[in-house]
Amino acid sequence: MNLDPVIWFAVFVVSVTIHEAAHSTVAYLGGDRTAHAGGQVSLNPIPHMRREPLGMVVFPIVTVLQWGFPMGWASAPYDPRWEERHPRRAAWMAAAGPGSNLALGILAFAALKIGLATGVLATPDSVNLSRLVTSDAALAGALGGLLSMLLSMNLILALLNLMPVPPLDGASAITLLMPDDLARRYREMLRGSPLAWIGFIAIFFLFGKIFWPVFLTVAGLLHGASYG
Repeated sequence: MNLDPVIWFAVFVVSVTIHEAAHSTVAYLGGDRTAHAGGQVSLNPIPHMRREPLGMVVFPIVTVLQWGFPMGWASAPYDPRWEERHPRRAAWMAAAGPGSNLALGILAFAALKIGLATGVLATPDSVNLSRLVTSDAALAGALGGLLSMLLSMNLILALLNLMPVPPLDGASAITLLMPDDLARRYREMLRGSPLAWIGFIAIFFLFGKIFWPVFLTVAGLLHGASYG
């Protein structure tokens, strides 16, 4: 029985829950209690699923069964008036989501490295999103697959959400690199503009060109080999 779809869905739910909880927690620490009131300052996936049942349950299940990989979305509520008053805090809130995915990816990478160093896991002839390592032992192979999916999923979420185009987190997070006045004007330009369509177009046409070279580089760093 192929359990990959089940594992992929579980990895998706965990990764997205942590992403949204990071947004919500940083907003709460910055003075916005909106997400906290909705229960999103939590690693329990239920409040996040309840807020976005289509994006966190229905669509991921359909896509993982259809294509073998889950796709979906989620969101953390926030107070726009708080964002206007505290643009830099709001930018940190935006950066927290992909930052949490980057941290999860690093942990998965480290665990895979340990498995390779101890001989529990081995280097495969080729890599893909589901299998960055191999093993003759069933349990070790299953663990390697889980860690591979965790690394792949969080690499995708981190890179995708750091793209500096609306409606992605990077469009707000990039203002951390701007002076306050410029950041405020930039936010005003994005608010209510049709620029979100640029983000969707960028995702469709550009993300694969960004992701696969990064993924293969990470695989190369994992194994000390070249993939591509």
